[in-house]
Amino acid sequence: MQTNAHRLVWPLIAAALVVSWSSGFVGIRYASGNADVMLVLFWRTLISGLILLPFALLVGPGIGARALIQQMIFGVATMFLYLGGFALAIGQRVPTGLVALISDLVPLAIAALSQPVLGDRLTGRQWAGTAVGVVGVLIVSLDSLALGTAPAWAYVLTVAAMMVFALATVVQKRMRTIDMPIHQSLCIQCLTAAVLFAACAGWNGTLAPPDDGRFGFGIAWLVLFSTFFCYGVYYMSLRLYTATQVSSVIYLSPPVTMLWAWLIFGETLSTVMFVGLAVALFGVWLTSSRRMTASKDTVSKDGAGLGSAELPVG
Repeated sequence: MQTNAHRLVWPLIAAALVVSWSSGFVGIRYASGNADVMLVLFWRTLISGLILLPFALLVGPGIGARALIQQMIFGVATMFLYLGGFALAIGQRVPTGLVALISDLVPLAIAALSQPVLGDRLTGRQWAGTAVGVVGVLIVSLDSLALGTAPAWAYVLTVAAMMVFALATVVQKRMRTIDMPIHQSLCIQCLTAAVLFAACAGWNGTLAPPDDGRFGFGIAWLVLFSTFFCYGVYYMSLRLYTATQVSSVIYLSPPVTMLWAWLIFGETLSTVMFVGLAVALFGVWLTSSRRMTASKDTVSKDGAGLGSAELPVG
């Protein structure tokens, strides 16, 4: 009964995830107009963490030292290294289109890591869906791809940032740290990342926010929509579904990001974008097969409670 209910709500959860995941583009574009990207990430994580702090302390179970350290480590991985790695790569002149393409290959990395880390053997259909999703991302990104003139380590950094996020996702699923209430884990992760982003932003200049309405709007958007809503949906969906199924939705991020750009900034849409969207949708449908859907209460062979052997961005 519970698994069937989860399957029925999956399309709604997937839509919420892809829309919120791609929304980070809007906030970053507004907030970074007159500010360094590291400064934007500092204020995004700091404000998010401070808003959640009283709820994390007063609502939910007590947070032990071990759980605190675990969430701090995941904050370094899923926020500081993931978001900061891509920001640094762009700062080193790695083309934005290439960075976006690599970041959107997270589902492929999660699929590859699921078997060795989670003991999850994907079916041929799921691998086919993953491959089709990659093709959809490539179609959408084709016009914006370029190698650029950045140093070699900057290109390696983009791949490493993507792999760190993928590895952190499957490890969280393996260790069941996602079972901590979302407001508590997100608070710890945000505040941990804020400390590190503060060091980076301070190195680049100042921690003071610019006196700019666009910066304020961008930060508010990033906090409410791209952090609270996006990470909340991501971690919630990881409790209900497999990591491969949840992450496959990210293949839809590039075309949906272009829809955001058209809706808010008036940028032109292309036929290629819609072709890529259709291909990516087909890939997500293939990956989200019935076998991959699992409730959080299903126990795997090793007793770790990993569903049928199994995120959480922006």
